[in-house]
Amino acid sequence: MHLPRLRGPDSEAVSPLATLVRAPNPGPMTLDGTNSFVLRRPGSAGAVVVDPGPSIAEHLEHLASFGTVELVLLTHHHPDHSEALHEFARLVGAPARAINAQYCLDAEPIVDGERLQVAGIELEVVATPGHTADSVSFHLPGDGDHGSVLTGDTILGHGTTIISDPDGALGPYLESLRRLRTLGERAGGPVAVLPGHGPVLRDLASIADDYLAHRAERLDQIRDALAKLGAEATVAQVTDLVYADTDAAVRPAAEASVRAQLVYLRGQA
Repeated sequence: MHLPRLRGPDSEAVSPLATLVRAPNPGPMTLDGTNSFVLRRPGSAGAVVVDPGPSIAEHLEHLASFGTVELVLLTHHHPDHSEALHEFARLVGAPARAINAQYCLDAEPIVDGERLQVAGIELEVVATPGHTADSVSFHLPGDGDHGSVLTGDTILGHGTTIISDPDGALGPYLESLRRLRTLGERAGGPVAVLPGHGPVLRDLASIADDYLAHRAERLDQIRDALAKLGAEATVAQVTDLVYADTDAAVRPAAEASVRAQLVYLRGQA
């Protein structure tokens, strides 16, 4: 496969165990680009790569340059995270694992609560469905004073994520946010958020709480819209009212989120 060559690699160490390698695929839905993460204990010859992202030569070559890749992991199936998954895994000769078996290569699917010991670090698999049905986060309890969590698109570095109805669903998403909030609260201090897009955040519990408050506010707006438009209002009608200022480029994402909220409110989840 021919890989397009865009701008050079963009990477930085963001925690004791994690280096962020940002893919050169910025856009309305990807923000600054997809965040791939290289995880390893300092001094370890091996590494774990999470979300190889798009099939772009410099990006994949840069990910492969950090050392022997022992495992490739996926937070969810959206192409900006998964497009190069198997390609990269074959490039570095490593197995690939995800919640969905379709995205695994030479390995079994990961499961909620599984603890992975690899590249000198421990990762705990935390299923966080909602953005998509197969969304998963990875908890690194030994990353700094209070640990970190790779959240994929469940929590972003800025803004809020969409619920990708019909694959995603609001009920499970709210439960995932509560689970992440509890994980943050139990850590004894701020847990870093390593998101799938945007900058690293420093307090998981606080951010999850903010996301829950935002979702409650949006649901109230949807209820108000239905009161004005009627209980059987369409997705397009509600979107026009609630997301009136939304850029046309992200209109489909707004409609997906409205659809998910209507399903939730109408008791069809």
